[in-house]
Amino acid sequence: MSERTNQQFALQGLEWAVSHVKAVVGPKGWTDDPRVLAPHLEERRGLFRGATPVMVSPADTGEVAEVVRLCAASGIGVVPQGGNTGLCGGAVPDESGAQVLLSLARLDRIRELDAAGNTMTVEAGCILADVQAAAADADRLFPLSLAAEGSCQIGGNLSTNAGGTAVLRYGNARDLVLGLEVVLPDGRIWNGLRKLRKDNTGYDLKQLFIGSEGTLGIVTAAVLRLFPRPRSVVTAFVGLRDVARALELLDRARAVCGDAITGFELMSRICLDFCFRHVPGTRDPLEAEHPWYVLLELQSGLAGTGPQECVEEALAAALDAGAIEDAAVATSEAQAYAMWKLRESIPEAELREGGGIKHDVSVPLPDVPAFLDRATRAVGEAVPGARVVAFGHLGDGNIHFNVGPPTDADKEAFLARWGAVNEIVHDIVASFGGSISAEHGLGRLKRDEIVRYKSALEIDLMARVKAALDPDGILNPGKVVRRALSPGTGSGCP
Repeated sequence: MSERTNQQFALQGLEWAVSHVKAVVGPKGWTDDPRVLAPHLEERRGLFRGATPVMVSPADTGEVAEVVRLCAASGIGVVPQGGNTGLCGGAVPDESGAQVLLSLARLDRIRELDAAGNTMTVEAGCILADVQAAAADADRLFPLSLAAEGSCQIGGNLSTNAGGTAVLRYGNARDLVLGLEVVLPDGRIWNGLRKLRKDNTGYDLKQLFIGSEGTLGIVTAAVLRLFPRPRSVVTAFVGLRDVARALELLDRARAVCGDAITGFELMSRICLDFCFRHVPGTRDPLEAEHPWYVLLELQSGLAGTGPQECVEEALAAALDAGAIEDAAVATSEAQAYAMWKLRESIPEAELREGGGIKHDVSVPLPDVPAFLDRATRAVGEAVPGARVVAFGHLGDGNIHFNVGPPTDADKEAFLARWGAVNEIVHDIVASFGGSISAEHGLGRLKRDEIVRYKSALEIDLMARVKAALDPDGILNPGKVVRRALSPGTGSGCP
């Protein structure tokens, strides 16, 4: 059969699948309007732009399953998409125009909130901020929190194993899930919506799908863990001389306050300067400038002044020991909000400053100072005048090590060095036994690069899992793993 004939058959299969999935979701459940599609076809940073003949928005899990079944029957790829806030190109179709885009936005119901059992069953399209608010209305806490929480969806959070600012105490997204409902690559529905804390009956299947970025199955609903709502929250902003002293502060705070510390965010001075320059309403919480800052937050189930006294005791001891240079403890919600606004505005301010080459990495906690020192020097030698913007979740070793262009550089020429700068930084991360993707995932951006840092055996095992569940490569093709294996074949390395 000629290549032209193959292309004709592929086109006919695509047309058949598109017409049938439109019928499944009905007139309100699909669009091919270029103006509506445009924001769904571009990755948040503009690194990837794709194409699709149609975006379908099923109204329930049954419709998701039927769309997937029809596409699988025609060999058509399906790209699931939540809020499209990811940073690795994992939620946009490729440029071929031969993949169906499946939006989960209409699956937005909270099916059950069990306050007594501290669980909430939600559909994948629920906005994270709405999940948080529903928990709060029931006097409970859902602790997953990140800058995009006003637009990201819980299905995407779970599919990428989102981290955020409270990992130090509550863990990543996978630690907040008890059960899942998943549409498999052949259209079958796995109902694993169990509310059990203990279920030792074989493989923990839900963990296969959490963090798989929609390549093994489409998460359509989840049972989430809830926690008692904090009765008091204490927020402090601390100035420090160096990152080693930030780790010393973390040790001291833990010794005094225990596991009540929920946030421990690191920022370099340039982060604040960018915010002051580009984000209205931001201001310095401290009187003098410092090379580094920590935003510390403690949540306690105890009301009253005890938690604040605990934080003040830890800060006073650190100040006396020379571990910190200055600190301010928020005395109102408005002050706490202003401190957090600085931390959460860094990506926006960085973009307005001209963007940069980004790295979402993690290293063992004691190695963070050495990593920052080595990586900063190496990048400076490779790109003289480059501006390192380092910030992140120091409490769990996750640093966003971003490299901005020199002030007088040609931006396009600088960004053309993305791969070379990535290799410099990621090689240093690997030398510490770290990860080149702490919380953003692999998507398409790091799919090929990860082969350099994982063992051949790990890559092979990943490919075998993909082949076992999705042998035809229907779900989110080209993301995370380069290609699926046919069951029983050899290595999946490209």
